[in-house]
Amino acid sequence: MGKFTALQAREDAAGAFEQSIVERDTAELPAGELLIRVRYSSLNYKDALSASGNRGVTKHFPHTPGIDAAGVVEASSVAEFNAGDEVIVTGYDLGMNTAGGFSQYIRIPASWAIKRPQGLSLRAAMVLGTAGLTAALCIDKLEQAGVTPDAGPILVTGATGGVGSIAVALLAKLGYTVAASTGKVEQGEFLKQLGAQQIVLRSELQQGVERPMLKEQWAGAVDTVGGDILFNVVKSLRYGGSVACCGLTAGIAFNANVLPFILRGVNLLGVDSVELPLVVKASMWDKLSVQWKLDGLDPLVTEVDLKQLPEAIGQILAGKLVGRVLVRVD
Repeated sequence: MGKFTALQAREDAAGAFEQSIVERDTAELPAGELLIRVRYSSLNYKDALSASGNRGVTKHFPHTPGIDAAGVVEASSVAEFNAGDEVIVTGYDLGMNTAGGFSQYIRIPASWAIKRPQGLSLRAAMVLGTAGLTAALCIDKLEQAGVTPDAGPILVTGATGGVGSIAVALLAKLGYTVAASTGKVEQGEFLKQLGAQQIVLRSELQQGVERPMLKEQWAGAVDTVGGDILFNVVKSLRYGGSVACCGLTAGIAFNANVLPFILRGVNLLGVDSVELPLVVKASMWDKLSVQWKLDGLDPLVTEVDLKQLPEAIGQILAGKLVGRVLVRVD
């Protein structure tokens, strides 16, 4: 296939990391059954960590991040896929230690790809990306735990981020009463447009860390931030309520106790979208393309090309981005 362009993160002589657009050859890509021409990707917090040299995400550099990709199969060595098939790839090792979606081409195992559902374009799939998949998985977990729209308000933390903003929109579409928490006071109107009926300041969720229990408020929650905020949410769940946990921007540790679990019977539900079996991912994408399909997401989308990605990476690391960043791979 020859030459193509990709964003590459590399460490300089001083130990600092920078991102630049480079020319590569498809012969340099890792082994795999599918060679895919990428049309769209998306920027996630994990991509920004990889691009800035976080070795907990990516061990070896130079490296091309991008845990999401949507594109067209150029070559396949398996019967399940043919040249011309449109596919979605999210998670597994893509963009972590395998060259990722911030590139015109990727080569991957066929077991990482699903065919694009008819109800979603490649662009729409990457507006959702891993963030949308994760939001859907959180809501699915809450439903499985018995959280229904008539049970009471559902809290979404980190609501202006990628997962949070899509969770707000999905919950509203499904008939839930949504309370959106954010540290960005100026984004209240944006969150209400997505379907939030109540705005909760992040500072409110940081109060009472030292207390073993808090007043019952939420029938359920989608938590994208972790840290002590997560356990404050647990402590303020209504009897039998559940929180789906999928993020760590506020930290990986919290000061926990067993009282909410044994006095209120609440549930803390872990959500992973990376190593999930492909059949489960496919079922979620089918939902997102039909009964959970979200229209009117353009207000939460910022579209960039590969050359604009380094600036967007800096913004997401600084906590300045709102909604989703769609990456157009020309």
